[in-house]
Amino acid sequence: MSLDLLLRGGTAVTPAGILTVDIGVRDGRIEWIGSGATGAPGAAETVDLSGLHVLPGVIDTQVHFREPGGTHKEDLETGTRGAAKGGVTGIFEMPNTNPPTISASALTDKLSAADGRAWCDYAFFIGARSDNLEQLGELELLPGCSGVKLFMGKSTGDLLIDTEEDLRRTLKHIRRRCSVHAEDESRLNERASIAKESGDVKDHPVWRDELTATLATERLLRVARECGKTVHVLHITTADELPILQANRDVATVEMTPQHLTFSAPDCYERLGTRAQMNPPVRSEEHRLALWGAVQSGLLDVIGSDHAPHTLEEKARPYPSSPSGMTGVQTLVPVMLDHVHQGNLSLERFVDLTSAGPARVFGIVRKGRISPGYDADFTIVDLKKSREVQDSWIESRSGWTPYHGMTLTGWPTATMIRGRFVMRDDELLGEPAGQPVSFYSALPQNEKAAH
Repeated sequence: MSLDLLLRGGTAVTPAGILTVDIGVRDGRIEWIGSGATGAPGAAETVDLSGLHVLPGVIDTQVHFREPGGTHKEDLETGTRGAAKGGVTGIFEMPNTNPPTISASALTDKLSAADGRAWCDYAFFIGARSDNLEQLGELELLPGCSGVKLFMGKSTGDLLIDTEEDLRRTLKHIRRRCSVHAEDESRLNERASIAKESGDVKDHPVWRDELTATLATERLLRVARECGKTVHVLHITTADELPILQANRDVATVEMTPQHLTFSAPDCYERLGTRAQMNPPVRSEEHRLALWGAVQSGLLDVIGSDHAPHTLEEKARPYPSSPSGMTGVQTLVPVMLDHVHQGNLSLERFVDLTSAGPARVFGIVRKGRISPGYDADFTIVDLKKSREVQDSWIESRSGWTPYHGMTLTGWPTATMIRGRFVMRDDELLGEPAGQPVSFYSALPQNEKAAH
């Protein structure tokens, strides 16, 4: 057996535990795992990773790269450039672009736009809208589609499913797990005057309050159970939702963001102003600590960045005309590794939330673990490295991060996708060669058996 590449001496997080092993790669996949004592096969190239940790490639399941329609603040090239720079090997991009991704032709356009421009692997969500619900079951099975995204409350863009009738129609037609932004649109409309009259971003979590989230989550889980479907509830922010989600584990999986686990009100609004504005909002320290309880109890399944860039000029508009959203894909790994350093979660739990969890929840083919036969996707990190985050490091066209000035411990030193280094020592290498992510549910039965 001859290998293309041998990664020697790194400490890998594997299904068998955290082990110092050598990893052999051939034809873009993991071919062999062992140690020098067992005699590694010959390899065309050997890279010494002593002192570093090798993690399964991190997959960010929630990004907004704004192409088409908002490319003045981000596009597929700059967004995936930031992902690769930050140690992320795959992304799922959201459908609320302009025009929105609600049809086969729109999905094809995005796949074409990513071809030859994406620095990491990618898939795209199809948006649910009242005029495409009957087609969702077919659309979500198209190659390159990560599933259906449903907005119960309006955020950026005009995708919205705000009636129980349309929610039920959506869930009846889908076949895969649906990803949901759960805020109650009626309550948002009823309380919009709070934000308009206040003009103070600190009232963002007062307008979009806890009940706005809880009402939508309760209704979503009730209808999902009635329809016999499973849902993935995105960016959970409240302590109130956690017991509801825990009681419905058979129909719901749970996602949170690094922002909601790191920032809390009112401090973040005092420091960052409208740069801290996102939907659902950053809430009080009481809620942040409750979210960490869900991390530690096992209730949380996935961490996604909800990377949602806007220019600084746009963010500087007076609240509430300022848009909601922060950058996040490039900082996901160092921010969460700093939480590992602080003792808030273990390295194994980090891997479960950013690699194995996404693969399990979305049915990703050959990704999410360091095991023979899987894609050779690795996020290689130095757990001892400390560094200050700077806006100048951010590859996003928007050019800023809410973590500017924070010193974090634990940094990506290399990103490898299908056996090829795309980033080493903060430098992007070669040309963008990302490919569409494959999903078991989208494969014909004979191909599923082969995998």
